[in-house]
Amino acid sequence: MIGFDPTDEQALIVETVRGFVENEVRPRSRECDEAGALAKDVLSQAHELGLVANGLPEEHGGGGQRNAVTSCLIIEELAWGDLALAAGILSPSLLGVPIADFGTEAQQKELLPSLCSDAFEPGCLALVEPRFDFDAAEPQTSARKDGDEYVLVGEKCLVPWLDGSGPALVVASDEAAGSPQLFLVPRAAEGLSVKPEANLGLAGLPTVELSLDGVRINEAAKLGGASGADLSQLIDRGRTAAAAAAVGLARASFELSRDYAKEREAFGVPIATKQAIAFKLADMAIEIDAARLLTWEAAFTLDQGQKATREARLAFDKARRTAIQASDGAVQVLGGHGYIRDYLPEMHLRNAAGLQSYEALGFV
Repeated sequence: MIGFDPTDEQALIVETVRGFVENEVRPRSRECDEAGALAKDVLSQAHELGLVANGLPEEHGGGGQRNAVTSCLIIEELAWGDLALAAGILSPSLLGVPIADFGTEAQQKELLPSLCSDAFEPGCLALVEPRFDFDAAEPQTSARKDGDEYVLVGEKCLVPWLDGSGPALVVASDEAAGSPQLFLVPRAAEGLSVKPEANLGLAGLPTVELSLDGVRINEAAKLGGASGADLSQLIDRGRTAAAAAAVGLARASFELSRDYAKEREAFGVPIATKQAIAFKLADMAIEIDAARLLTWEAAFTLDQGQKATREARLAFDKARRTAIQASDGAVQVLGGHGYIRDYLPEMHLRNAAGLQSYEALGFV
């Protein structure tokens, strides 16, 4: 028998996160969007809940309770509140999960404790490249071995760049290994330049374009050392997390439009009773549930230790499309109110559009 009820522990986690999101995240969403920056106090409060650190290894200060399904439940709630703040809260996983899964003992000892400490420390992943034919599995950014160093050359975009001291995790094609690998690049490395971005969606999340012009790093900065890392597994985990975030954003759009349709009257009756509106809301609900089930399937497959490339890709594509459809539907249901900045649907639509360019906002 297949069951879809969360465990008692998962239900408690969801209830806790939902309360935090209702009281702290959503009330600050518009403020962060307008300011183009995330509320540091909200990031710190979320960090105190251990939403990322709880899944990192116990021997380095984490909770040691990693579970992809539980992570998806958390991510959906965070994105229901605000996608940009959710991305900021999840950012430590961009560094923590790859290091926990593939880092050498020295890399884990050096970097994981700071991600699990009392103070919020963001992570930074440089994966996406500014070209129309970008393929996450075949980056054009290159890493050439030169003695006991690597020389990195290339361009990256949509790189989360929150205030922090940790390195950027850069994905590049390792010419010697013949495969893409990940490299820990100090933010102050010579040859690394940063250009702030101004994007349509996720305006509250500070992102930059990175230019790597002959950046030299020690060979010890290659994630996993000589063994390297499995980028495909990380992409699967990143896409599953992005799918969960898209579901949360879509759910927020649906609930706003549903509640508005029940209250807004035309010709003496709520517009929710009009067939065109009722059918649109029903379609939104159906698509959101479908996207959520695909996301849970991908997360469950990962928790079983199985390859989840197909499941993660299906969930990723479906959930992103659903987020666009639901947020656009919310703008239509609210009519003129959906278009102005006094209401959330216009921001949800912009964030849904921005999400289309990301491969990962975090890792499950």
